[in-house]
Amino acid sequence: MNSIRKIVAAFVAVAVLAVGGYVVFEKHLKTRIATGPTVEIGTTPARSAVPVPEVKFTDATDAAGIRFRHFSGATGSKLLPETMGSGVAVIDFDNDGRPDLLFVNSRPWPGHPQPDKAPTLALYRNKGDGTFEDVTVATGLSIALFGIGACVGDYDNDGYQDLFITCVGGHRLFKNVDGKRFVDVTAKAGVAGPGVWPSGESAEAFLKHAPPIPFGTSATFIDYDGDGKLDLFVCHYCTWSPSIDLSIKSTLTGVGRTYQQPSTLEGNQCGLYRNKGDGTFEDVSEVAGARVFEAEGTDVGAKQRPVGKSLGVILYDADGDGWPDLFVANDTVRNFFFHNVSDGKGGRKFVERGKESNVAYAIGGTRGAMGIDVGEYRPGQFALLVANFANEENTFLVQQDAKRPLSFNDACAAVGMAGPSKGPLKFGTFFFDYDLDGRLDALTANGHIDPDITKIQPNQTYEQPAQLFWNSGVAGADFELVTAAASGPDLFKPIVGRGSAYLDYDGDGDLDVVLTGNGGPPLLLRNDQKTGHHWLRLTLEGDGVKSNRSAIGAEVVVEAGGRTYKRTIAGARGYLSQSELTVTVGLGKTETIDKVTVRWPGKEAGSQTWTAIKCDSVYRLKQSDPTATVVRPK
Repeated sequence: MNSIRKIVAAFVAVAVLAVGGYVVFEKHLKTRIATGPTVEIGTTPARSAVPVPEVKFTDATDAAGIRFRHFSGATGSKLLPETMGSGVAVIDFDNDGRPDLLFVNSRPWPGHPQPDKAPTLALYRNKGDGTFEDVTVATGLSIALFGIGACVGDYDNDGYQDLFITCVGGHRLFKNVDGKRFVDVTAKAGVAGPGVWPSGESAEAFLKHAPPIPFGTSATFIDYDGDGKLDLFVCHYCTWSPSIDLSIKSTLTGVGRTYQQPSTLEGNQCGLYRNKGDGTFEDVSEVAGARVFEAEGTDVGAKQRPVGKSLGVILYDADGDGWPDLFVANDTVRNFFFHNVSDGKGGRKFVERGKESNVAYAIGGTRGAMGIDVGEYRPGQFALLVANFANEENTFLVQQDAKRPLSFNDACAAVGMAGPSKGPLKFGTFFFDYDLDGRLDALTANGHIDPDITKIQPNQTYEQPAQLFWNSGVAGADFELVTAAASGPDLFKPIVGRGSAYLDYDGDGDLDVVLTGNGGPPLLLRNDQKTGHHWLRLTLEGDGVKSNRSAIGAEVVVEAGGRTYKRTIAGARGYLSQSELTVTVGLGKTETIDKVTVRWPGKEAGSQTWTAIKCDSVYRLKQSDPTATVVRPK
């Protein structure tokens, strides 16, 4: 009887969503896609420009041996997950000091035909000569998943970086065994999430599948309770199934069916898994405050609905108390700020404070938030950068000051980013110092969700160029849009951009870029800067007891030339992706480094300072060793 009631309830929910979704679609979707303001991609606000330095990016994808191509699973039914992937993760899986690349792939829907070559995850080992070797099969990762995103971290503190993949239909955790192969330990670890992949169904049955299927997006490893072991935070998008998706009208005249909009779908919840230290995790999503509900109405007995439609997450200790907080970008609903506080029982929990900290809404309300990152964009001043939907400018949330560390204001227009960023549909994003002048620049990977968007909005395209913003250091003109004249045409090659990450794959000290394309190949872009600026690269290693071995959550402070640079080791950046854990600090013309201080993550970890550090070098800083190990000297 209970099972019958559950089935009836599921179908009632689908019917309600179908009716409600149609109303929302007519009111919201047509505004979002069909009648957005005409904004030419790449336009700039009227203000005095600061000359942008010439730094060329060269497409090195083919030369480096990257042959991956993303498979979206699209068959014509236009199911929402087909538009979302995929992510990329930078991982040094074999501990040779060279960053490798992991590309996430999707798979055919149940009952649908397989392509000639079955799509799987793809792992490319950095050979150290500017090229990569496909080691997917050799490392045991030739596995078919409807993968979406990825994150990296040494969850068992054995010295090797492990891999977590978010999926539609149950997530996967892969343990790195001695830097040689990966083993699926999801079942033992208990981090698959609710539900499973609906295997064995015919194509017709799958499209009628009504029970919700897990829809993961971004994820990050984080030691939220400070016990030296990496926990796992997982974002989920909408409450989704093929039946729910197809039951809600989503069509436009002259185009036919379009991809579903998140505003027409029920929200979902983020998940938090505490690392128990024995190879297993405990789901503490509810007790540790990762779930967010809102009442549907004002009645005392009003139904509590899940709020989140989460796509991006970034770790940042906003109040500097040594406990890592989390910021989550949500699509068409308010963003989250999970503040890490004491649970009053000797442990830790999160309290969602997005509204009171002014993180929840951009100017004018909610936006279609995708990727998110945080960085020190001015000396001592931090900001959250959120990549938003087409015809919505980026959100640039500036942290107020030391007296109000939990208060933010949207300053996108004030820093010069609003006008140029309004046109494209932005997904991946990150801060990085591409010209090594000591100031963090910003990049977004762009691409629309519907191949037919030009028929609806002539000013929009399906494939879109990335946007690069150079940090000028001039208040009021902080960010200048970079053009092909300054950085060459390769960086701005139009793709259906999704994930993005940075890494120094060729070992020359500056940061290269990798962008993923939905349904297409990625772009590996080599940074060929010749500014003569100095730099410092630091790879951190926790002791595996007081701090996690990956040092995720550590704060790095570099003092040089009268300036102080602060960087955080984060387990995910942007959208569905993870950049390298190694920290790169551009020093400009400064040749002497005074000292480097690391505040290790963990409640009993403390700090360490190194003074015998030289510029233009790569160091490994170990919590267990007071000396700095030179990986590559000047």
